[in-house]
Amino acid sequence: MAITMEAAIAAIGAGIAITGGAMATGIAQASIGSAGLGLIAEKPEEMGRVILFLVLPETLLIFGFVVAILIMLAGGLI
Repeated sequence: MAITMEAAIAAIGAGIAITGGAMATGIAQASIGSAGLGLIAEKPEEMGRVILFLVLPETLLIFGFVVAILIMLAGGLI
C-alpha cells in the first residue's frame, strides 16, 4: 500500500492533535494537583471536589483524540 502525501500530512496532524491535548492536560493537572493537595491538607473533607477538578482537564485529551480520529478519517487513513 502506497501512502500519499495527503495521508502522511493527515497522520502528522493527527499526532499533533493527540500530543497537544496530552501536553495541555499534563500542564493543567500539575497545577490543579499541587493546589488540590494543599487544600486537602487543610480541609480533608474537600477531597471529592479536588478529584472532580483534577479530572476536568482530561476532556482536553478526549477532544484531541476525537480531532485526531476526524483528521484520519478525512485523510483516508481509517
